[in-house]
Amino acid sequence: MTTFPSSTVLGYPRIGPNRELKRALEAYWDGRVTREELERVGAGLREQTWRRLAELGLEGLPSNTFSLYDQVLDTAVMLGAVPERYRDAEDPYFAMARGTQGLPPLRMTKWFDTNYHYIVPEIGPDTVFELDAAKPIGEVREARALGFETRPVVIGPVTFLLLSNALDRLDDVLGCYEELLSALAAEGVAWVQLDEPALVGDRTPAELEAVRTAYDRLGSSAARPGLLVASYFGDLGEALPVLAATPVEAIGVDLVRGGVPQLLGKTVVAGVVSGRDVWRTSQARALAALRAVQADGVVVSTSCSLQHVPYTVAVEDELEPGLRERLAFAEEKVAEVVTLARLFAEGAAPAPEEAAAQVRRESAAPTRRSPYPVRARAQAEHLDLPLLPVTTIGSFPQTGELRAARADRTLPAADYEALVEKEIARAIELQERLGLDVLVHGEPERNDMVQYFAEHLDGFAVTRHGWVQSYGSRCTRPPLLHGDVSRPSPITVRWATYAQSLTAKPVKGMLTGPVTIVAWSFVRDDLPLREVTFQVADAIAEEVRDLEAAGVSIIQVDEPALRELLPLRAGAQGEYLEWAVAAYRRATSVAADRTQIHTHLCYSDADQILAAIDGLDADVTTIESARSGARILKGVGGYSRGLGPGVYDIHSPRVPAEAEVEALLRAALEVLPAERLWVNPDCGLKTRTYEQVEASLANVVSAARTLRQAG
Repeated sequence: MTTFPSSTVLGYPRIGPNRELKRALEAYWDGRVTREELERVGAGLREQTWRRLAELGLEGLPSNTFSLYDQVLDTAVMLGAVPERYRDAEDPYFAMARGTQGLPPLRMTKWFDTNYHYIVPEIGPDTVFELDAAKPIGEVREARALGFETRPVVIGPVTFLLLSNALDRLDDVLGCYEELLSALAAEGVAWVQLDEPALVGDRTPAELEAVRTAYDRLGSSAARPGLLVASYFGDLGEALPVLAATPVEAIGVDLVRGGVPQLLGKTVVAGVVSGRDVWRTSQARALAALRAVQADGVVVSTSCSLQHVPYTVAVEDELEPGLRERLAFAEEKVAEVVTLARLFAEGAAPAPEEAAAQVRRESAAPTRRSPYPVRARAQAEHLDLPLLPVTTIGSFPQTGELRAARADRTLPAADYEALVEKEIARAIELQERLGLDVLVHGEPERNDMVQYFAEHLDGFAVTRHGWVQSYGSRCTRPPLLHGDVSRPSPITVRWATYAQSLTAKPVKGMLTGPVTIVAWSFVRDDLPLREVTFQVADAIAEEVRDLEAAGVSIIQVDEPALRELLPLRAGAQGEYLEWAVAAYRRATSVAADRTQIHTHLCYSDADQILAAIDGLDADVTTIESARSGARILKGVGGYSRGLGPGVYDIHSPRVPAEAEVEALLRAALEVLPAERLWVNPDCGLKTRTYEQVEASLANVVSAARTLRQAG
């Protein structure tokens, strides 16, 4: 067994510097390229990554971090955990990820406390595990043919089964992992990385015993590479001594979010460069943490995979120079890892650093709204909506013409705005024709639900190439929240009032909530997150006031990231939820009683924070339900305000049948009174085509009308 390299990263972006993977995936799904052509794009991106990491001087190169869709789905396929109903699909992998017209996809939810989404494996007592190591072994051979030795990265057995709610199958799964280790050893692989991020959360004694069982058994395998068990997103806590007592040779720890371990007899892969933010690493703090570790060997690494940050700052030539100097994306973070490894080995002192200035601003005190029953009466009289009102979440499909116009910097503003008005009119006409009850303007002016607001708020900057994968082919460009936040002028009022002028039905004003804006941005690190979020909340409150003054009667303030920022350990969750709820109410409590406030949450196990959702005090909450099998309905029986459990999974191209929608609504009516039940999709429609949207919404409206008539 070889000594672990002195520098490494736990993973790297995989979408391509110019989103090559996104384009190849969508071309494959549309039938414009073959699976072989898609695979060639993937191979090119892997080669590009390995070459660049080697050029930057990184010693320990990872492999098997690339995925055509999701690393958890890849692990399920590797272990043979493909449900029977998908096996005869034309492409079982993407059928599980996206579904087909006759086959719904597997459930999708957030990867711990990040904005990355993973596919939840479906494992039952009859699931037969059978190893297919073609992907990890294939990438080892691929890299070796290019002249690179790599360390395969695989999700560890305990995390995989905890995410699958199937820890009782540990013994069966471990057999596959033993086979994998043996096969990799036969390939001459020196080290394997098994990712166990689930261990940084609160774990029961039985779960900790599973950790001990797993790594005693894998560590005792006769023929295997060296084992790095990597944790991230927090402190290992009570799992650390359990791992330390097993035969594994190396343990990866997150020193950005966790404490400094004492692990004599082990190699510590020390995550001192954050893989979750875009700010340059303090050499002084990083070297102090490295020198505090007591272990047989200390390796400099990132705190987690760099898949959560963009590729490089080098192409962001439009950012203000002072801000650029504060930034480090994936390439720059690799360079920091390499530099820190050299300084640590030499025992050198870090370069002097300037202290960051902390600027604090007092925020305005919010106004309190009347209790919900008082508001509900005022809204019912003002809006006069039918039973089971049908609405959508906000966005409508964005055409290629619209996206091209937004990217065309030579297009006159008047021409672009005329195109936006045309798209708004199209969305309103479609909703009117289908018979929806509360309309949306479709958001054609928005590139992204967070970036659009960042472009109109002081204290933010946006990148041109800073793409990060959210799921599959879906990418976002998180804004840079680098200074104090304020709103210089109204942001959405023009488009909301134009849409309302086209119809007599109410049109929702559409805003993104303060917690989500913060969660989906790279946030300054010189102020507490709570204080930054309150600044954003005050800016959103000003927009609520202006929409209301312009005659908008329903205002939706979305908070899909409310669950996402929840700390992984229960002891810290109460404090977070208290200020997160306070921030939302700060943004919305300025509205009058007859103005109906909506919120929306999606794809984030929101059933775990129902009390906090209730605390938001929104008049109507729309929430993902269709893709997750309506699991949210188990906990909402006592919910006292309007609720719209989604009846249409928009992340699949399939069109739900009217009977399917009706069944979901009937299930909701078993736990919610019709007077408070809303009918809506799981999420916005931006990722779908107009053909899919029209067919799906027609079925949704028809199902709602059937139930209205049935009383």
